[in-house]
Amino acid sequence: MIRLFRIVLPIVALFAFVTQLHAFETKAKSAFVMDVKTGTILLSKNADTPLPPASMSKLMTLYVAFEALRDGRLSMEERLPVSKHAMSYGGSTMFLDTTDRVSVEDLLRGIIVLSGNDACAVIAEALSPDGTEAGFARFMTQRARKMGMTNSIFANSNGWPAPSHRMSMRDLALLARYLIEDFPEFYPMFAETEFKFDGRAPQNTRNRNPLLKLGIGADGLKTGHTRDAGYGLVGSAVQGDRRVIFVISGLENARDRAEEAEALVNWSFRQFVEKSIVKAGTEIAQAEVWMGNAPTVALTPAGDVTTLIPVLSGGHINAEIVYNGPIRSPVAKGEALGELILKPEGLPETRVPLIAAHAVERGGFVVRMKTVSTMLLNRIQQGPEGAL
Repeated sequence: MIRLFRIVLPIVALFAFVTQLHAFETKAKSAFVMDVKTGTILLSKNADTPLPPASMSKLMTLYVAFEALRDGRLSMEERLPVSKHAMSYGGSTMFLDTTDRVSVEDLLRGIIVLSGNDACAVIAEALSPDGTEAGFARFMTQRARKMGMTNSIFANSNGWPAPSHRMSMRDLALLARYLIEDFPEFYPMFAETEFKFDGRAPQNTRNRNPLLKLGIGADGLKTGHTRDAGYGLVGSAVQGDRRVIFVISGLENARDRAEEAEALVNWSFRQFVEKSIVKAGTEIAQAEVWMGNAPTVALTPAGDVTTLIPVLSGGHINAEIVYNGPIRSPVAKGEALGELILKPEGLPETRVPLIAAHAVERGGFVVRMKTVSTMLLNRIQQGPEGAL
């Protein structure tokens, strides 16, 4: 019979603190904050609700463009034409017109630094399966689904208000992480504070991200604002070897957005510390093995296990190991067998895969006969009800 085993670990009392943790009280209507290294969710408020993302959804256009550059379907030097449709966009633009042929590099900076609606449409039409921005939006929706963004639907390339154009804050944070980790060669552009394109738009040359010049480690990514969405920001910052990604939306004005973003970054780094729980390869439990040449197999994490601890937490880290056992032999070294579940007070639980530290071969005839005999004897001793 396979049954669920839970083992409470002795590490539950490793970290004890004396003051109760208080969650960050954000003015944002929706928010999401994640520590990248540990994957810990520090704050989640309406994070899975699909909302108007405004220009923050330009990050998806950029991701698709970066993929095309990586795959050789675009080059930074390639010059793309500007259609009447792309030229028709208002709001924040590069002031492109149909006489222009603009390099992909300029278009990317025009999107990242200047938030150019027209630049997005140019990229979209160049990469669209059917040559239209609408076709590109459908492709972005499909691509987002494959990336795990289940609450995102795109109606255009730039976040122009549309009833069906929606993203959740969690999806935006996931997208930000993909951009940072998948395209380190392009990511430094998100920290650029100014781009003067052809001298034609002196009123639109500066990055609207309010954190970039504050010296708090901010290096991206994208602001957004429409009447329906309010003021929002997808941001990231690095201090030491920690990186946080955060998304806020629904603020009333640019000042509130700036103050809230700065406060969130400071809170994320000041109120949590990273702790090492166990090193890779360290045996932390023994799991029962069914009909193996050994009765148990050691469980170990594949990599070093760290977690975030609230500086002013009022409790312990509760930890347990879960696996379905007895585990049937043979067992291969490195085979995933269970999970280590860490539950810091005031934070969501973290699940770490556990693997077999060594192989366990299937037992020989004597082992199998002894196992079957023991099982039959136990059933006889339990009586008819125990045998059912």
